[in-house]
Amino acid sequence: MTEVASRVVAASGAFKPVADFYFRSRYADRRFAEGIADFTFGNPHEMPLAGLVTSLRERAVPGDQNWFAYKTSEEEPAAFVAERLSAELGLAFETEDIALTPGAFVALSVAMRLVLEPGDEAIFSEPAWFCYEPMLELAGAVAKKVILTAGSFDLDLAAIEAAITPKTRMVIVNTPHNPTGRIYDADSLGALAGLLERASARNNRRIFLVSDEPYRRLRFEGRDFVSPAAIYPWTMISYSYGKVLLAPGQRLGYLAVSPLMPRADREALRDACFPTQMALGWTFPNALMQYAIPDLEGLSIDIAALTRRRDTLMATLSEAGYEVLAPEGTFYLFSRWPSGGANDPWNALADRDVFVMPGSILNAPDYFRISLTASDAMVEKSLPAFREVAQSG
Repeated sequence: MTEVASRVVAASGAFKPVADFYFRSRYADRRFAEGIADFTFGNPHEMPLAGLVTSLRERAVPGDQNWFAYKTSEEEPAAFVAERLSAELGLAFETEDIALTPGAFVALSVAMRLVLEPGDEAIFSEPAWFCYEPMLELAGAVAKKVILTAGSFDLDLAAIEAAITPKTRMVIVNTPHNPTGRIYDADSLGALAGLLERASARNNRRIFLVSDEPYRRLRFEGRDFVSPAAIYPWTMISYSYGKVLLAPGQRLGYLAVSPLMPRADREALRDACFPTQMALGWTFPNALMQYAIPDLEGLSIDIAALTRRRDTLMATLSEAGYEVLAPEGTFYLFSRWPSGGANDPWNALADRDVFVMPGSILNAPDYFRISLTASDAMVEKSLPAFREVAQSG
C-alpha cells in the first residue's frame, strides 16, 4: 500500500531506468568529475552562445512596471513565432495557433491533456525518448509501443496500424528522431496520415498526431524536412528552443496547432490551451524568455562542429567494428555495440572515463547513443577508448 497516487507510481516505474542511470550509477558518481568524456545527455560542455547571453542581459532590464507581471502566452511573441513558423514550414499559422510553453516537455503535456481521456491509448515507436511513457502514465493514458523497422529505423507503418484499437486517440512521431537521427520523409508521413485517416473513420473517433520536433533545425548536409502538420491536418507540433540553443536549462518552446485542421476542431484546441496550461500549474514561459524570442529565433549551435564530431566518431567507430547509423538530424549518433552484451562494453568505456547513453534506457539494449554536444577534447579522449573496447570484445 502506498500514499502516492497510482498514476505517479506508474510514471515512476516507467522512468526508473533513466532515474537510476542519472542518480544511482557509475555515471552518476562521475558526471561532475574533471576530465571525463561525457556523451550521455544533450547538455552543453562549452560556454553558451554569446547571442543568448547578450539577449538575456538586455531583456532583464525592465521596460515598464509590468515587465515581470504574470505572463500567459503573450500575443506579441506568439505572433512572432507564428510568422516565422509559417515561413519555415510553408503553412499559414495564426497567432492563436501558438501556445508558448517552458520547452517541449510542457508542450507535450498540454497536448496530452487536451485530447486524452483516462484509459485512452497513445502509440509511439521505439527506440524512443524515455519520457513519453511516464508522461502518458501521469496523464492517465495507456502507452502502446511499437518497434521501428530493424536496421533502417524507419516508421513501421504496418506495426502502427496493427497497434490501433478503438481506444487509440494519439500517435506520437519524433522527427528528426531521438536517438537514431532519422528524418521521416513526405512519402512515409503521407502513408501514416492515410492510415490514421482510415482508422479514425473506422473508429468514428479522431486520432490526433503529435509531431515532436525539438531537433527540427538541427539537420546535417542541409537535408529537407517536412512536418507532419503539413500532411495530416489533425497534427499538433511540440517544439523546444533548448536544443538549437543548447541551453536546456532556459526553458522555452511551444505547442502549435496545424492550420490545416478544420476550423471548428482547430478553434476548440486553441481555446482549450489557456485553461489547460493554467490548470497544469501556470505552464507559460517566464517573462524574460518571452521577451527574448525575437533575439533567439535566429541563433543556433555550431552545426559545422557537430558535423565534424559526427564524422570523426563515425570513422573511428566504423573502423573499429561498431555498426553506427549516420544521423540525418539531431545531435546524436546511434550505434550497435561491436560484440554481444551491452553491460561489459559500457563498463569498459566507463573504466576509461568515457560515458555514453546505454541503449537499455531507450529499449534498445544492443545499442548506445552518443551526444555530439560533447566538446572536441572529449571526442579526442574517447577515440582510443572506443578502439580498445572493440578490440577487447
